[in-house]
Amino acid sequence: MIITELLRSNSQKYPDETSLIELEPEQNLRKEITWLEFESMANRFANFLLSRNIKKGDKVALLMMNCLEWLPIYFGVLKTGATAVPLNFRFDANEIEKCLKTVSTKVLVYGPEFQERIRKIDVALNQLQSLVFVGSNCPDKAENYYKLLAEFPANTPDIVISGEDEAGLYFTSGTTGIPKPIILTHANLYSACITEYTHHGQTPEDNFLCIPPLYHTGAKMHWFGSLFVGSKAILLRGVKPEWILKAVSEEKATIVWLLVPWAQDILDIIESGKIDLKDYNLEQWRLMHIGAQPVPPSLIVQWKKYFPNQLYDTNYGLSESTGPGCVHLGIENIHKVGAIGVPGFGWEAKIVDGNGVPLQDGEKGEVIVKGPGVMKGYYNNSEATAQVLKDGWLYTGDVGYRDEDGFIYLVDRKKDVIISGGENIFPVEIEDFLQAHEDIKDAAVIGMPDKRLIEVPMAIVELKAGRNQTEENLLQYCSALARYKRPRKIFFDKVPRNPTGKIEKPKLREKWCN
Repeated sequence: MIITELLRSNSQKYPDETSLIELEPEQNLRKEITWLEFESMANRFANFLLSRNIKKGDKVALLMMNCLEWLPIYFGVLKTGATAVPLNFRFDANEIEKCLKTVSTKVLVYGPEFQERIRKIDVALNQLQSLVFVGSNCPDKAENYYKLLAEFPANTPDIVISGEDEAGLYFTSGTTGIPKPIILTHANLYSACITEYTHHGQTPEDNFLCIPPLYHTGAKMHWFGSLFVGSKAILLRGVKPEWILKAVSEEKATIVWLLVPWAQDILDIIESGKIDLKDYNLEQWRLMHIGAQPVPPSLIVQWKKYFPNQLYDTNYGLSESTGPGCVHLGIENIHKVGAIGVPGFGWEAKIVDGNGVPLQDGEKGEVIVKGPGVMKGYYNNSEATAQVLKDGWLYTGDVGYRDEDGFIYLVDRKKDVIISGGENIFPVEIEDFLQAHEDIKDAAVIGMPDKRLIEVPMAIVELKAGRNQTEENLLQYCSALARYKRPRKIFFDKVPRNPTGKIEKPKLREKWCN
């Protein structure tokens, strides 16, 4: 079975049951659709794409905030046999343009939040066959999504799709900071449904609160457990802790996936007395799980003081493994908090040395995984693919060790990626930006510990001889970067480099982060 068949099955089994709910707390708005409406919207969009001669191998990009339309559009793309290309809504105009060109996108679907950025990339838009706008006041150059839904039929497209067909391209970045699109197949996506369902045991009575952005494999692949059993899900537009608790209470959510900073925010408002848990109906909230970054054991200890009856799980994965689940703690293993866990359902994991030789328990090496979610490869990049895919094993670039009970712990990352609030920040991008400043000779960026976000970027700047600068001025200079990439602190010092020219970041961490 392929993943689009799960949607069609749900529309037949549960046609009048709610599939998705969108909550916009700031405007006090609530919308929902049934499984039949979900399937109908997906089919109508698929038939529109087919009318534009979109076919297997073609790329359709999605640039939207979380909304009711997001998943039906995504599934509409899959139903044509074309490849969905979700884009990070934090990308600036240049990054969007680079992504569109890299994969020769045929159609771009975007929301009103991105109009200004799209206006800046007309050159890249010339390659598009269609530009689709999801919102009111549709721009002249775009087609109106809602008008298209009314024009095209809701019948299921007659397209033969196999598990090995490409389904999605998800952009990641290596230490070079150059985005690399990851190829995921229909079989990869379906395997994520099985993994999520097996780990968390969803039933049709569950209700999943989805807060992270849907362009991210983590959010969507956790929702796949809901798709697998036909249970409802809530798309919450906003991450204020009060909004999260209110959504759980009023919509009777049973499963919530949080990032570390969101869990910390909830604890903070409880401990500060700003809210009283007695004002919320949370008894049905059976599972809280966290992914996308290391989880401090102290956070979970504190969490269990307020939510003693909840199950807890943590999930490890990466886009190259079709999101989370290749390693997971398991709800029965809370005594091992601090570990990322054991191989997930259908997965294998090993710790190996630099030659790929398995290491003994307790020895630190690279975490490698093997299973049904391993990507097909990087799009048009056989060299990068060969570096991480070897004999069916995915080399994650993360360093860890296994204890005597078989549980894996992460200790470092081979790549100098900073994970801040679940988002990957690539230091080289910020370093290159800083080094473009006329007064800066050299720059290094590392992660600085942060209670809420776990780590945030900080910069060590070496000025050119005779030049003067202040931290305030350089922080203002960095305001041109996307907000989440901006350094929170800037220190002035010599940037240490080894004989081959590489920045010696362990020395910087020892000096500035301890």
